[in-house]
Amino acid sequence: MSHDSTAAPESTVRKLSGRRRKEIVAVLLFSGGPIFESSIPLSVFGIDRQDAGVPRYRLLVCAGEDGPLRTTGGLELTAPQGLEAISRAGTVVVPAWRSITSPPPEEALDALRRAHEEGARIVGLCTGAFVLAAAGLLDSRPATTHWMYAPTLAKRYPSVHVDPRELFVDDGDVLTSAGTAAGIDLCLHIVRTDHGNEAAGALARRLVVPPRRSGGQERYLDRSLPEEIGADPLAEVVAWALEHLHEQFDVETLAARAYMSRRTFDRRFRSLTGSAPLQWLITQRVLQAQRLLETSDYSVDEVAGRCGFRSPVALRGHFRRQLGSSPAAYRAAYRARRPQSERPAVDPDPGGAGAPRPPAPAEPAALSPEGSVPFQTRRTAAPVPAAAGVPGQRSAP
Repeated sequence: MSHDSTAAPESTVRKLSGRRRKEIVAVLLFSGGPIFESSIPLSVFGIDRQDAGVPRYRLLVCAGEDGPLRTTGGLELTAPQGLEAISRAGTVVVPAWRSITSPPPEEALDALRRAHEEGARIVGLCTGAFVLAAAGLLDSRPATTHWMYAPTLAKRYPSVHVDPRELFVDDGDVLTSAGTAAGIDLCLHIVRTDHGNEAAGALARRLVVPPRRSGGQERYLDRSLPEEIGADPLAEVVAWALEHLHEQFDVETLAARAYMSRRTFDRRFRSLTGSAPLQWLITQRVLQAQRLLETSDYSVDEVAGRCGFRSPVALRGHFRRQLGSSPAAYRAAYRARRPQSERPAVDPDPGGAGAPRPPAPAEPAALSPEGSVPFQTRRTAAPVPAAAGVPGQRSAP
């Protein structure tokens, strides 16, 4: 789920300076930025859809550096405005940054800091979060970005509370989103915050997207190691954990393999991956369960055992929290989308016993993957609760 506050906390609401207007949205473009992310705020805030019941914004497209700006596919863009135009905007959007390893132009960072000081709402879509972090606007704040870049953001800016699980994070006057389509989610959220559910719903219908998406980024994560962890001593421990998910072990086991205290291990792990080790481990086990549900005929009880969960109850609880449906409903929905001929006759066995298995009786589908969990509104990340019968923080999930 996303940190979605329809009304920003009073402590983060600040009055706009006299020259800024709430209805003006400035989009800050840089050379090398991906065109899809760049086009999202232009489409949401730059097209007049008043006939559909969507209040109109005034869009300013600003170059964050000297042009022409080159983007995906070698296209060249010429922004009609420069950095000076940001001074009129009540909202400033940075849709993407060209490289997570290079610093943004200092002039652009100064313009963002000044806009924030004057009460403007600052938005970073996907890698745009790196620009906001470089400007110091995410210090001691919750934030997100594409799950693939979250470890780098957490390591480079340790004062930022990076949460790679979220589609977007609304911290009042500073907002960030995950990659690509999550930028649409955040822009719709901004319209909803400014003008209500009806306006956001009308816009969503025009864009042919859901008004709200439940769940977070967990369903999109893969097992690849973060790019910057390769040379770190913890890389071997992380690789071992991924290879032994079918075994029952806890975070203390990982800390011991790293020859660290639990507290030191937690701190080092979070700085490298952007996630607490327990949450990371649970997520990896759920991902493994997804794969087995998709590619094997193991029962849910067997899947739980082969993913290191202590009980099927633990698997069901964590699976529903992360993916919004029960394991049985997920498998039923997945198989309904695939032709019978594409279903595997042999299931992969992470425990080493891979062998053909006869089809198991299908479990009854409970709730559909979509809409089985109501959307929740919250501003700050809450600890992942333990499912009934699931061991606590100091035990294996």
